[in-house]
Amino acid sequence: MKRNYIKLAMTTVIAATTLFFVSCKDEEANNVTNDENAAAIATQFVDHTVAPTYTALAAATEDLAAQLAALKDNPTQSGLQAACDKFLEARAWWEKSEAFLFGAAGDFGVDPHIDSWPLDEDAFNTLMNSPAMIAALDDEDGDVVAGERLGNALLGFHGIEYILFKNGGIKSVGDISTNEWIYVTAVSGDLRNRCYQLEAGWLGDKAPASHIAKLDKLEMAYDVAGSGNSYGWNMKNAGQAGSTYASRTAALIAIVSGCVDIADEVGSSKIYAAWHGEDVTYIESPYSYMSISDFANNIRSIQNVWMGGVEGQRDNSKSLHSFVGTLDADLDAKVITAIDNALAKIQAMPAPFAIHFGDAANGEAVEACAALSETLDEVIDAIKVY
Repeated sequence: MKRNYIKLAMTTVIAATTLFFVSCKDEEANNVTNDENAAAIATQFVDHTVAPTYTALAAATEDLAAQLAALKDNPTQSGLQAACDKFLEARAWWEKSEAFLFGAAGDFGVDPHIDSWPLDEDAFNTLMNSPAMIAALDDEDGDVVAGERLGNALLGFHGIEYILFKNGGIKSVGDISTNEWIYVTAVSGDLRNRCYQLEAGWLGDKAPASHIAKLDKLEMAYDVAGSGNSYGWNMKNAGQAGSTYASRTAALIAIVSGCVDIADEVGSSKIYAAWHGEDVTYIESPYSYMSISDFANNIRSIQNVWMGGVEGQRDNSKSLHSFVGTLDADLDAKVITAIDNALAKIQAMPAPFAIHFGDAANGEAVEACAALSETLDEVIDAIKVY
């Protein structure tokens, strides 16, 4: 009996020990798999969401700046129409980038520099009546003057929008003064430079050489804290020496947090401020009447991140959609539903928002954006423990 008991006890210990090592080995294998999944998602995010978005944005703002420079010397209605079309193209790409305002956009202050509103009309009128400033903006380096001497409330998309559009329509070319052409040309040049900074910031030496040369000439930084590393490299190498991300999990959390932030901003700020009466002047894109399009493109930026790329470049196997689906299929379905619902509620808002900002339907969009933000917070909690 005693011998059999000892044998049984030893057998139990051996079995338990074997189970422990097998369990640890399985856990280690799962961690490796998860780590590889996280790396693939981060790489897909950089190469097929961020890179094509910023590349298209840089190209569109480059074209816009060239078109407006030509119009300054020879304004035509057809040319103005083309510039307005290009402006809206660039604007759409920018709004589709707002799920990743961390990284270069945040570190270099690009977001407030190119996308502050409302435009300061008093400051604008003062500028238009300052021969010295107009002469400086009309100089070869007018783009630099604009970027360094005009405040955020006179720069970026909304400064350009103010010149090109009025009450949702394209202005008559004859209604734009010589000083306004000088101003808008300089501001569009600064916008282009800042979009080059975003592109080079994430792509590094894969960005066009001419864009990098422009940044170097202007002595504009575009790497991570002077390290020489791009923001794309930084994310792809999360958890490795040289990266600011301590782990690949931290990189995934940063990606989802960017989505949380813009979902919250669209609902609780961009729509809510005017709808709730807190600030009826706080209306994005009030001159082109493209506010609702802006809001929808912000949600599409989340959709692109979640689905693993911009349309035409998605890879489900390397997406947050697929990854979270393996962790919690119900949570993944909840995110997709929340994205679709936020888009639907925004697109159901009465247009233009600049006129109908107080409509009750806008409250439904606010609630849908809040639900999306809260659901994405659940994703962060799930990723923390995977």
